[in-house]
Amino acid sequence: MRTVSGIQPTGNLHLGNYLGAIKNWVKLQKESECLFFLADLHAITVPNDPATLSSNCRDMTAALVAAGVDTKKSILFNQARVPQHVELAWLLICNTPMGWLDRMTQFKEKSGKHKQRSTLGLYGYPVLQAADVLIYQATHVPVGEDQKQHLELARDIATKFNSDTGKDVFTLPEPYISGPAARVMSLRDGNAKMSKSDPSDLSRINMTDNDDTISKKIKKARTDAEPLPEKWEDLEGRSEAKNLLGIYAALEDTTPEAVLSQYAGQGFGAFKPALADLAVSKLSPIRERFEELRKDESAIDAILRDGAERARAAAQPTTDDAYAALGLLRD
Repeated sequence: MRTVSGIQPTGNLHLGNYLGAIKNWVKLQKESECLFFLADLHAITVPNDPATLSSNCRDMTAALVAAGVDTKKSILFNQARVPQHVELAWLLICNTPMGWLDRMTQFKEKSGKHKQRSTLGLYGYPVLQAADVLIYQATHVPVGEDQKQHLELARDIATKFNSDTGKDVFTLPEPYISGPAARVMSLRDGNAKMSKSDPSDLSRINMTDNDDTISKKIKKARTDAEPLPEKWEDLEGRSEAKNLLGIYAALEDTTPEAVLSQYAGQGFGAFKPALADLAVSKLSPIRERFEELRKDESAIDAILRDGAERARAAAQPTTDDAYAALGLLRD
């Protein structure tokens, strides 16, 4: 089992990033050969400040290591240091019908009413995403509901390339969905995903928040006046309640049903302080470790350089096979 997954190096890492992806990455290290990358090449599909992008990459690296990504067990790197990603993406772009990309919903969402002003990179980035996983012969890719379409496209691209060239160059990766609370919602609106772009800082728990801030945000989270029921299905229509229960379950590595069995009949006046204490106990050590790691920029760069060297070695055989399958002559 070889698992590949990437994360955009955006600033202000929050609880949704941690519970939705990073926490499961740490678990995956125990059962799979893992390659984790910072998707800095994806980040430049929209306008970016270069200094901020570099800083965000280092911050994200520190956060991942602080959260438990073990660089001895896993390969951690940033895309820009592994040029084979771009090489393979071009080979795949030349084999991918435009109609397939026209169906990708995320481009429509990100471009909005300004499609003609969007970059070719934003339109074609799903092909780079495919290259990101196909180049390492990934058997599994951790995905949420909003990424399933991209993995399906990667499988279609791999199948077409193999069929067109008559060579089994690529492995078709399977989705890997693990862990509760894969989709953490806003603390102010249970129907909106937790996001760094939300204008209200109370909507999210930042991984850099101190203990008092974490506690205050949870206690101010929007809920309702009803007590917690005994069964999960009885929470239908109570999105804020579901969100807080899901967060508790994910932090505690249990199920929402198990949390309900403990707190059924109680109101949020009792549940919120318990959730706040749990969140502080889980997140405080990560924040302290992050702050320590981020002080040593040279150590972070060394981690990324070492990971990139290992990633380039792993990527080269597939890159060579793809060139050969297309009849491209190289030394």
